[in-house]
Amino acid sequence: MSSRKEIIVLLGPPGAGKGTHGQRWAEENGWRYAATGDLLREAVQKQTPVGIQAKAYMDKGLLVPDEVMHGIVEEVLSNLDRPLVLDGYPRTLAQAQVLDEMAQRLGWQVKMAVLLNLSDDEIIERLSARRVCPNCQAIYNLKSKPPRNDEVCDECGTKLIQRDDDKPEVIRKRLAVYREQTAPVVDYYRAKGILVEVCSSGTPDEVYERLRKVIVP
Repeated sequence: MSSRKEIIVLLGPPGAGKGTHGQRWAEENGWRYAATGDLLREAVQKQTPVGIQAKAYMDKGLLVPDEVMHGIVEEVLSNLDRPLVLDGYPRTLAQAQVLDEMAQRLGWQVKMAVLLNLSDDEIIERLSARRVCPNCQAIYNLKSKPPRNDEVCDECGTKLIQRDDDKPEVIRKRLAVYREQTAPVVDYYRAKGILVEVCSSGTPDEVYERLRKVIVP
Protein backbone atom coordinates (compact mmCIF):
# COMPACT_ATOMS: atom_id res chain seq x y z
CA MET A 1 0.00 0.00 0.00
CA SER A 2 1.36 3.41 -0.96
CA SER A 3 2.15 5.96 1.75
CA ARG A 4 2.60 8.82 -0.72
CA LYS A 5 0.77 12.00 0.24
CA GLU A 6 -1.10 12.41 -3.04
CA ILE A 7 -4.64 13.48 -3.82
CA ILE A 8 -6.77 12.75 -6.87
CA VAL A 9 -9.80 15.03 -7.23
CA LEU A 10 -12.89 13.63 -8.97
CA LEU A 11 -15.02 16.12 -10.91
CA GLY A 12 -18.19 15.56 -12.89
CA PRO A 13 -21.93 16.24 -12.98
CA PRO A 14 -24.46 14.36 -10.84
CA GLY A 15 -24.98 10.89 -12.30
CA ALA A 16 -21.59 10.68 -14.04
CA GLY A 17 -20.47 7.82 -11.77
CA LYS A 18 -17.85 9.52 -9.59
CA GLY A 19 -18.73 7.48 -6.52
CA THR A 20 -19.00 4.15 -8.32
CA HIS A 21 -15.72 4.42 -10.20
CA GLY A 22 -13.76 6.40 -7.61
CA GLN A 23 -14.53 3.89 -4.89
CA ARG A 24 -13.65 0.91 -7.07
CA TRP A 25 -10.35 2.45 -8.16
CA ALA A 26 -9.38 3.40 -4.60
CA GLU A 27 -10.14 -0.10 -3.28
CA GLU A 28 -8.10 -1.75 -6.04
CA ASN A 29 -5.09 0.50 -5.46
CA GLY A 30 -5.07 0.86 -1.66
CA TRP A 31 -6.08 4.53 -1.62
CA ARG A 32 -8.67 6.10 0.67
CA TYR A 33 -11.89 7.13 -1.13
CA ALA A 34 -13.74 10.01 0.50
CA ALA A 35 -16.99 11.61 -0.62
CA THR A 36 -17.87 14.85 1.14
CA GLY A 37 -21.10 13.43 2.58
CA ASP A 38 -19.18 10.51 4.11
CA LEU A 39 -16.57 12.88 5.57
CA LEU A 40 -19.28 15.01 7.15
CA ARG A 41 -21.04 12.02 8.70
CA GLU A 42 -17.74 10.60 9.95
CA ALA A 43 -16.69 13.89 11.58
CA VAL A 44 -20.11 14.24 13.25
CA GLN A 45 -20.03 10.64 14.47
CA LYS A 46 -16.52 11.00 15.91
CA GLN A 47 -17.52 14.37 17.44
CA THR A 48 -14.37 16.08 16.20
CA PRO A 49 -14.28 19.86 16.78
CA VAL A 50 -15.31 20.63 13.18
CA GLY A 51 -17.75 17.71 13.24
CA ILE A 52 -19.56 19.36 16.15
CA GLN A 53 -19.64 22.62 14.17
CA ALA A 54 -20.99 20.83 11.10
CA LYS A 55 -23.73 19.11 13.13
CA ALA A 56 -24.97 22.46 14.40
CA TYR A 57 -25.60 23.58 10.80
CA MET A 58 -27.02 20.24 9.67
CA ASP A 59 -29.44 20.09 12.61
CA LYS A 60 -30.88 23.43 11.45
CA GLY A 61 -31.16 22.20 7.86
CA LEU A 62 -28.47 24.64 6.73
CA LEU A 63 -25.64 24.04 4.27
CA VAL A 64 -22.29 23.43 5.94
CA PRO A 65 -20.21 26.56 5.18
CA ASP A 66 -16.87 26.41 3.35
CA GLU A 67 -14.70 27.06 6.40
CA VAL A 68 -16.18 24.06 8.23
CA MET A 69 -15.78 21.84 5.15
CA HIS A 70 -12.15 22.97 4.84
CA GLY A 71 -11.63 22.00 8.48
CA ILE A 72 -13.06 18.52 7.89
CA VAL A 73 -10.79 17.91 4.88
CA GLU A 74 -7.81 19.22 6.87
CA GLU A 75 -8.61 16.77 9.69
CA VAL A 76 -8.56 13.91 7.18
CA LEU A 77 -5.26 14.99 5.60
CA SER A 78 -3.67 15.44 9.02
CA ASN A 79 -4.50 11.88 10.08
CA LEU A 80 -4.26 9.90 6.83
CA ASP A 81 -1.40 7.51 6.07
CA ARG A 82 -2.26 6.68 2.46
CA PRO A 83 -3.17 8.59 -0.74
CA LEU A 84 -6.66 10.04 -1.14
CA VAL A 85 -9.38 10.13 -3.81
CA LEU A 86 -11.62 13.16 -3.11
CA ASP A 87 -15.18 13.15 -4.49
CA GLY A 88 -17.35 16.26 -4.15
CA TYR A 89 -14.63 18.63 -2.94
CA PRO A 90 -13.56 21.07 -4.22
CA ARG A 91 -16.82 22.23 -5.82
CA THR A 92 -15.83 25.88 -6.30
CA LEU A 93 -12.71 27.76 -7.37
CA ALA A 94 -12.27 29.13 -3.84
CA GLN A 95 -12.34 25.59 -2.42
CA ALA A 96 -9.77 24.42 -5.00
CA GLN A 97 -7.42 27.23 -4.01
CA VAL A 98 -7.81 26.44 -0.30
CA LEU A 99 -7.18 22.73 -0.97
CA ASP A 100 -3.91 23.61 -2.73
CA GLU A 101 -2.81 25.81 0.17
CA MET A 102 -3.80 23.17 2.71
CA ALA A 103 -2.07 20.37 0.79
CA GLN A 104 1.15 22.35 0.52
CA ARG A 105 1.10 23.22 4.22
CA LEU A 106 0.55 19.60 5.27
CA GLY A 107 3.01 18.06 2.81
CA TRP A 108 0.41 16.74 0.34
CA GLN A 109 0.16 17.17 -3.44
CA VAL A 110 -2.95 17.39 -5.64
CA LYS A 111 -1.62 15.02 -8.26
CA MET A 112 -4.52 14.91 -10.73
CA ALA A 113 -8.08 16.08 -11.33
CA VAL A 114 -10.25 13.61 -13.24
CA LEU A 115 -13.32 14.99 -15.02
CA LEU A 116 -16.04 12.46 -15.88
CA ASN A 117 -17.96 13.83 -18.86
CA LEU A 118 -21.53 12.89 -19.70
CA SER A 119 -24.12 14.74 -21.81
CA ASP A 120 -27.11 16.33 -20.09
CA ASP A 121 -29.49 14.05 -21.98
CA GLU A 122 -27.68 10.93 -20.77
CA ILE A 123 -27.54 12.24 -17.20
CA ILE A 124 -31.27 12.95 -17.21
CA GLU A 125 -31.99 9.51 -18.67
CA ARG A 126 -29.75 7.84 -16.07
CA LEU A 127 -30.94 9.74 -13.00
CA SER A 128 -34.63 9.86 -13.88
CA ALA A 129 -34.63 6.04 -14.07
CA ARG A 130 -33.55 5.81 -10.41
CA ARG A 131 -36.11 4.46 -7.94
CA VAL A 132 -35.86 4.20 -4.15
CA CYS A 133 -37.67 2.04 -1.61
CA PRO A 134 -39.23 4.41 0.97
CA ASN A 135 -39.20 1.59 3.53
CA CYS A 136 -35.72 -0.02 3.42
CA GLN A 137 -33.95 2.65 1.27
CA ALA A 138 -32.79 0.11 -1.37
CA ILE A 139 -31.87 1.87 -4.64
CA TYR A 140 -32.71 0.61 -8.14
CA ASN A 141 -32.37 1.87 -11.69
CA LEU A 142 -35.08 0.87 -14.16
CA LYS A 143 -32.47 0.64 -16.93
CA SER A 144 -29.28 -0.69 -15.34
CA LYS A 145 -30.46 -2.34 -12.10
CA PRO A 146 -34.23 -2.94 -12.29
CA PRO A 147 -36.24 -4.66 -9.55
CA ARG A 148 -37.45 -8.20 -10.29
CA ASN A 149 -41.09 -7.07 -10.20
CA ASP A 150 -42.25 -3.85 -11.83
CA GLU A 151 -41.33 -0.95 -9.49
CA VAL A 152 -41.63 -3.09 -6.33
CA CYS A 153 -38.71 -3.53 -3.89
CA ASP A 154 -37.00 -6.93 -4.10
CA GLU A 155 -36.13 -6.75 -0.40
CA CYS A 156 -39.39 -5.83 1.29
CA GLY A 157 -42.10 -5.64 -1.40
CA THR A 158 -42.79 -1.91 -0.93
CA LYS A 159 -43.74 0.16 -4.00
CA LEU A 160 -40.73 2.13 -5.19
CA ILE A 161 -40.78 5.92 -5.51
CA GLN A 162 -38.95 8.51 -7.59
CA ARG A 163 -37.28 11.19 -5.49
CA ASP A 164 -38.13 14.78 -6.37
CA ASP A 165 -34.49 15.54 -7.19
CA ASP A 166 -34.49 12.69 -9.74
CA LYS A 167 -37.26 14.28 -11.81
CA PRO A 168 -36.06 15.67 -15.18
CA GLU A 169 -36.95 19.33 -14.49
CA VAL A 170 -35.08 19.24 -11.15
CA ILE A 171 -32.10 17.45 -12.68
CA ARG A 172 -31.78 20.23 -15.28
CA LYS A 173 -31.61 22.82 -12.47
CA ARG A 174 -29.01 20.74 -10.60
CA LEU A 175 -26.91 20.53 -13.76
CA ALA A 176 -27.09 24.28 -14.31
CA VAL A 177 -25.86 24.91 -10.76
CA TYR A 178 -23.12 22.30 -11.16
CA ARG A 179 -21.82 23.82 -14.39
CA GLU A 180 -21.88 27.35 -13.00
CA GLN A 181 -19.95 26.32 -9.86
CA THR A 182 -17.58 23.76 -11.30
CA ALA A 183 -16.57 25.21 -14.68
CA PRO A 184 -13.99 27.51 -13.00
CA VAL A 185 -12.60 24.49 -11.07
CA VAL A 186 -12.18 22.54 -14.32
CA ASP A 187 -10.42 25.53 -15.90
CA TYR A 188 -8.21 25.91 -12.82
CA TYR A 189 -6.93 22.33 -12.97
CA ARG A 190 -6.63 22.45 -16.76
CA ALA A 191 -4.41 25.54 -16.49
CA LYS A 192 -2.23 23.70 -13.96
CA GLY A 193 -1.82 20.84 -16.46
CA ILE A 194 -3.21 18.14 -14.16
CA LEU A 195 -6.73 17.70 -15.61
CA VAL A 196 -7.65 14.51 -17.44
CA GLU A 197 -11.07 13.90 -19.01
CA VAL A 198 -12.90 10.58 -19.22
CA CYS A 199 -16.07 9.87 -21.21
CA SER A 200 -18.62 8.43 -18.77
CA SER A 201 -20.98 7.08 -21.43
CA GLY A 202 -21.35 3.31 -21.69
CA THR A 203 -21.46 0.40 -19.28
CA PRO A 204 -19.84 0.75 -15.81
CA ASP A 205 -17.03 -1.62 -16.86
CA GLU A 206 -16.35 0.31 -20.08
CA VAL A 207 -16.15 3.61 -18.19
CA TYR A 208 -13.99 2.14 -15.44
CA GLU A 209 -11.53 0.76 -17.99
CA ARG A 210 -11.15 4.25 -19.49
CA LEU A 211 -10.63 5.72 -16.04
CA ARG A 212 -8.09 3.08 -15.08
CA LYS A 213 -6.01 3.84 -18.18
CA VAL A 214 -5.61 7.53 -17.39
CA ILE A 215 -4.89 7.26 -13.65
CA VAL A 216 -1.44 5.99 -12.72
CA PRO A 217 -1.38 4.91 -9.04
